[in-house]
Amino acid sequence: MSEFTVELISVEEKFWNSPATEVLARTTVGEIGVLPGHIPVFGQLAEGFTVTIVDPEGVRHVAAVDGGFISVTPTLVTILAEDAQWAKDVDTAAQEAILAGAQEGTGEYLKAQARLNAALLSETGRVGVSH
Repeated sequence: MSEFTVELISVEEKFWNSPATEVLARTTVGEIGVLPGHIPVFGQLAEGFTVTIVDPEGVRHVAAVDGGFISVTPTLVTILAEDAQWAKDVDTAAQEAILAGAQEGTGEYLKAQARLNAALLSETGRVGVSH
């Protein structure tokens, strides 16, 4: 299967720098699915959504991202996120408490919603957290 390199970098750390076969992300103009050989594109990531990276073994790695940019070339995808967290590291109870107390549409609300969506997507393959 054909591969390309994916980098997922936040302000605090480099989360991923390895081969992948697919990337799924939400930009401000809609969903983008990237496969090896994709045409070059640059987009702004939507706040409060997830990025999914599929590794060469077919394992899906889901991260919540809070804004940033995605740059795509035929052999490299670079995701620069303001903040990111792997779905497996999300404390769902803490994020639900934040979501319950935050005003809808605020940065805090979107961040908590992204983390809960990442956790749900990682567990079930579906996104569905909304309030």
